[in-house]
Amino acid sequence: MDESQKIILEIRAGAGGDEAGLFALELWRMYHRFAERHGFKTEIIDSSHSNVGGVKTLVAQLAGVNIYDLFKYESGVHRVQRIPKTEKSGRIHTSTASVAVLKEVPEKEVIINPQDIKVDTFRSSGPGGQNVNKVESAIRITHLASGIVVSSQTQRSQLQNRERAMAILRAKLAEIEREKATGQMTSDRKAQIGTGERVEKIRTYNFPQDRITDHRIGKSWQRIEKILDGDLDSIIESLSKNIK
Repeated sequence: MDESQKIILEIRAGAGGDEAGLFALELWRMYHRFAERHGFKTEIIDSSHSNVGGVKTLVAQLAGVNIYDLFKYESGVHRVQRIPKTEKSGRIHTSTASVAVLKEVPEKEVIINPQDIKVDTFRSSGPGGQNVNKVESAIRITHLASGIVVSSQTQRSQLQNRERAMAILRAKLAEIEREKATGQMTSDRKAQIGTGERVEKIRTYNFPQDRITDHRIGKSWQRIEKILDGDLDSIIESLSKNIK
């Protein structure tokens, strides 16, 4: 039966300096456009930006019917190969960004005791007007046992930001428990969930050859700009058919 779901989407710039941050921002735009086309709701929870307009990290909440099933194969390292605008000699650079997709879980499913977390407040650097920057409304929560750190800074009140941050933390802890239960958890993987990093390279975006290749199923698609504009349906369809 179709049901509305909420997911946490984390995008982090990886190797490649400023170019990685620009690529991370393009990935967010791709997912945002894809979500818009499907009538899903999107909301940025936390983000930090680079000096050249890219993002170091971006965390968003997305909601819609069966949205987790559409996004779950996006988790992993995305690699881009292209000539950056700042490159004078025309050399092709390789940069990466990591994506983590986590399903939100109800409070009753993951109980977090207050003594297990450390809560800090800080001034938001995100959008929201003067009030956001003058008042310490942003929240950072550290889960002491796992070392996972989450934050939310786009809501106007501490309470709203705390609720968002706790939702991210519950999603991360639930993912760890799920993978433990299936015997797939390793110490490396636990660390990856904590940071949003995934070791495996899942997809390459090759601009000179106008080609996107998903390495898990060995399939490629042309028209890279169209896909980066949110036209992800054919890729998601192929992944859902070929990955069990």
